[in-house]
Amino acid sequence: MTDGVAPGGSAGGPAGGSAGGSGSPAGGERRRTRWETQVEANPEHSRWYVERFRRMAAQGADLAGEARLVDAMLARGSRVLDAGCGPGRVGAELAARGHDVVGVDVDPVLVAAAEEDHPGPTWLVGDLAELDLPARGIAEPFDVVVCAGNVLTFLAPGTEVEVLRRLGAHLAPGGRVVAGFGAGRGYAFDAFRADAGAAGLRLDVALSTWDLRPFDDASDFLVAVLSRA
Repeated sequence: MTDGVAPGGSAGGPAGGSAGGSGSPAGGERRRTRWETQVEANPEHSRWYVERFRRMAAQGADLAGEARLVDAMLARGSRVLDAGCGPGRVGAELAARGHDVVGVDVDPVLVAAAEEDHPGPTWLVGDLAELDLPARGIAEPFDVVVCAGNVLTFLAPGTEVEVLRRLGAHLAPGGRVVAGFGAGRGYAFDAFRADAGAAGLRLDVALSTWDLRPFDDASDFLVAVLSRA
């Protein structure tokens, strides 16, 4: 659940998943994500999205920018959760670099493409707002949870704190969440910072691109590195 490749993340735009979470507030009815709403309006959107990245890969586009940043944060053989993995672009690159990767996305078409194009990692259909991997037999926590490709802007409105809380709950001691998304997508950077705090996360580093450009008031993209508060 994403819609492109993000600044400094290579091919220019967001990253590689879809709206990996739909959303059910505690005790409430499950909410549809913005991604699911988009797919309902255009049932061919997911297939178009998959083919778009296949074409870009075939043309030799650099699609590994987000993975390069995350890889630099990790020891070999680390565990990575690709939250909102889409067709698997980021997670597959991290697996190729020697990490143990699990990807989760709400869109079964994108997950099927990840399984077809990138065998090896574990790809799962699931809602990030209901994320509970130990209940699915994956008990070991993660050194990094990466949430690239504007995933956070495709969540169901009002579920952002719950999604961030669940991402943080899947971290190993000393683990970090790395999230990237653009401005003008209905989720203000200040709102994200407040939601991260409410979810028990601390913002350790703020960048404006995946290739380490500094973040300032004029930045139109945020790459946030967070840890448990």
